[in-house]
Amino acid sequence: MTTQTSNQIAKAPKFRRPWLDFLQPLILLAPSGLWLLLLLVLPTLIIFELSLVPNIRPGEIVNPRNLYNYIRILDPLYLQVMVRSLDLAIKSTIICLIFGFPVAYWIAQIAPSRWRNLLLIGFVLPLWTSSLLRSYAWITILRPTGLLNSILSTIGLPTIDILNRNPAVLIGMSYSLLPYMVLILYAALEKLDKRLLEAAADLGANPIQTFLKITVPQTLTGIAASSFLVFITAFGDFINPELLGGASSMTAARLVYNQFLGPTQNWGFGSALSTTIILVVSLVIALLIKFGDATPRR
Repeated sequence: MTTQTSNQIAKAPKFRRPWLDFLQPLILLAPSGLWLLLLLVLPTLIIFELSLVPNIRPGEIVNPRNLYNYIRILDPLYLQVMVRSLDLAIKSTIICLIFGFPVAYWIAQIAPSRWRNLLLIGFVLPLWTSSLLRSYAWITILRPTGLLNSILSTIGLPTIDILNRNPAVLIGMSYSLLPYMVLILYAALEKLDKRLLEAAADLGANPIQTFLKITVPQTLTGIAASSFLVFITAFGDFINPELLGGASSMTAARLVYNQFLGPTQNWGFGSALSTTIILVVSLVIALLIKFGDATPRR
């Protein structure tokens, strides 16, 4: 009798509550969703609203009118600033990839396994310091009487003057973002299938052929993820262009700063610039989500 009763209870229909299935995920997402709503969505909407008001200043009434501020971005002067920001971001990404890939490959495949974690910690150690301190350190190195020119003078070579120019900004960006490139590439290279490398060597492939046909295809998603991350960060970088670049190194982030906190005080145009940067970064993030899976191809 007991067994039969248990079977009847087990076979009894379970009454589901659809509203409960709908409510449970919302309860779990509520804290983070509220946080994003207050600190991301609403400020972005406010910036977009301000971008539709020409020449608005602090304290003035917000009355959205037209797309004048966005059309103003197409002015050759401001368009040159946006192009320069893209140029610096692309170049710093390429430099980080060129220097970061060999380092990540050496740590992931060549260095003894017992030292890998320590090597990674040592390589990302600069990230534990403030980005301001790192930029000021490069000022000390690159200034006309700095460490670099002192060494060049000692060995009889001509000195160079690159501080407050685009090359100095490029050096600072590349130095700051190189650890991010190495970390993501290491995660992809660590899973590299060595059996394919051995098979390629047995079939007579030279190192260049092995690299192009075996290593790169397996780590292509890691390369894409690290490159997109570095590009996004470099495009919105403010500290390095501000401290290491001069007037000729004006970037989009510095231009936005000048519109909000500089002498111009044109919040409408600054909001239009900010919205444009958000759209560019969002597009890159969408590409990162689509192509930036860190799992290497097999």
